[in-house]
Amino acid sequence: MSGIGQAVRTPSAPLLHRAPARELGIEIIEGRIAVDAGMTLDDLQRRFGISRTVAREVVRELETLHLVTSRRRVGIVVQDRAGWNALHPTLIDWRLHSTDRPKQLRDLTELRHVVEPAAAGAAARLATVEARAALPPLAARMRELGEAGRLEEFMTLDIRMHRMILESSGNDLFAAMADLVEVVLIGRTQLSLMPQQPKPEALDAHEDVADAIWRGDTRAAQSAMTAITAEVLAAFTDAAD
Repeated sequence: MSGIGQAVRTPSAPLLHRAPARELGIEIIEGRIAVDAGMTLDDLQRRFGISRTVAREVVRELETLHLVTSRRRVGIVVQDRAGWNALHPTLIDWRLHSTDRPKQLRDLTELRHVVEPAAAGAAARLATVEARAALPPLAARMRELGEAGRLEEFMTLDIRMHRMILESSGNDLFAAMADLVEVVLIGRTQLSLMPQQPKPEALDAHEDVADAIWRGDTRAAQSAMTAITAEVLAAFTDAAD
């Protein structure tokens, strides 16, 4: 899964800053360091036993994610979540490894519910013949694995199918969503929100979207993908309730 789980790299301290940055980031995400709380480079050096150069790299990474800002005569100040760089893969990874994980997965699922139907409709118009031809047999194999309860193999193909559709949409921003969709699909399984056997209607919808894209039916592709993302969104809503 490219991007997700990879911390920002810098040439001067490619490794030493990553663990303290992640630890501080998760504390900010979980609210254990309050908004507007201040710290200094000296604080970071003492806490983590790191050099001033590494402490600066820690701050630079947190600033990249908009978790903190540096203010003259004030120091390093924690920012409100409204300003966080929410789509940055590193921040998504940290949120998934924090108590904020359920909300992160729901946020990504709501984004999918908006983006993926549009991407499926675009793929029905723009996908290559090779991509169109690959989707129906892929959906059929997913049905076999799902009905057999082979969830790990099912999830691998599910990720492949959604990635193919997003990347066949002709929209670079939709294609860039593929990693985020993968995070949601994996997270749903890890949070035990995936039934041992996928629901028949979910399997039907995957076959429907594959067939619609194969036939070039934009409306049918959008409708089938809406059914898929709505089912996932309902699962997170039920779990929250």
